[in-house]
Amino acid sequence: MQKRRVYLESIGCRLNAAESEILACHFVGAGYTVVHRPEDAELVVLNTCAVTAEAARKSRSRLRALQRRSPQAALAAVGCWVEFAAETAQSLPGVRWAIPNADKDRTVALVTGESVTPVPWSPGIWSHTRAFVGVQYGCDSACTYCITRVLRGPGRSQPLAETVAQVRDFVRHGAQEVVLTGVSLGAYGHDLGLKSGLAQLVEAILRDTDVPRLRLSSIEPWDVDAALLQQWAHPRLCRQLHLPLQAGSDAILRRMGRRVTTAEFAAVVDHARVIAPDIAITTDVMTGFPGETVADFEAGLDFVTRMEFTRLHVFPFSEREGTPAARLPGRVPKAVRAARAARMRALGARLADAYRARFVGRVLPVLWEQQDRLGRWHGLTDTYLEVLAETSENLHNRILPARLGSMMGVYLWAEVDPATDMGTSEGETTS
Repeated sequence: MQKRRVYLESIGCRLNAAESEILACHFVGAGYTVVHRPEDAELVVLNTCAVTAEAARKSRSRLRALQRRSPQAALAAVGCWVEFAAETAQSLPGVRWAIPNADKDRTVALVTGESVTPVPWSPGIWSHTRAFVGVQYGCDSACTYCITRVLRGPGRSQPLAETVAQVRDFVRHGAQEVVLTGVSLGAYGHDLGLKSGLAQLVEAILRDTDVPRLRLSSIEPWDVDAALLQQWAHPRLCRQLHLPLQAGSDAILRRMGRRVTTAEFAAVVDHARVIAPDIAITTDVMTGFPGETVADFEAGLDFVTRMEFTRLHVFPFSEREGTPAARLPGRVPKAVRAARAARMRALGARLADAYRARFVGRVLPVLWEQQDRLGRWHGLTDTYLEVLAETSENLHNRILPARLGSMMGVYLWAEVDPATDMGTSEGETTS
């Protein structure tokens, strides 16, 4: 008997990715096969996002596109955008289930009407070979533009011992890299009475598990303390720190309700680079926030340049109903917001190229994840550089040293010898 087929797709944060992996394990446990094209599925599940108006628009339009590509499939819309606009989601063509965050973990039971025992995670069960582990949910910050607190609720953390056991289980099933995720990851453990909870969690995972690589997702700058920064001295902690900036002007940061100044932000970056000189500092930047003057924006460009970020996620401000920022005076015209975003993205592309160029000719460990339709293998360094290689060998889910060569857009070409043992420990490089 042919198994039922399900296609899963996720929009937005890495926590959504972690939740989608869990859904994949549950669907396989329910007798489904996870397929990689919506056209091949009888059921399509979209894990939606609504953190910005653009994300909400993308969630809505993506559901319509999936219905057109797979008209024979039933659609399930789950997650934040459903929380925000359940009636709209339910009214879209093909959508049979609109499941909010509170019921997300019951998605498979709601769709199948059956009690389900999930199968263990395995590399590539859904998308990445990396294992995404959600350890923190909700947010207690009060950024004036953000609707996350409404969509995800207050901050709450998964117990430390439970998380360590989960990572150990992922490693037992083949995980070469585990990514810790959360709505407000840096606040991990605050609700459990842990002062430096994330640092304690990272230390425990590195001490008590054999995970080859551990990566952290986005951390707010005010949650990065000396204890956490010191963890980057460990060679198995990936040298990447995603530190949301949002604005490079202190006046705009205050209007945003961000609990940091540019000087404090810069101090965190400087400290991180002392401990791990090649660390990739990635960030988010918003343009056109209410009250942003030309001088504010130019100050932001200057600050981003000085910080030498290695990757920028740039988006123009969008009003979110129910947030204080939607009522602020000093609205910036949408065309100006978009033009400023384009300039910031162009700067980000130049900074990213400069960072990639630093590694040309060097040897770094690369986790090879998947092969594209052209037969090229895609991989990631611990510094989050995207790497391509052409070889007839099967590199899937292997960490191998690779000599990085020429740049091609956002990628670096690499030469890899699958027979070569790791000549360097994680996080080291050789010339």
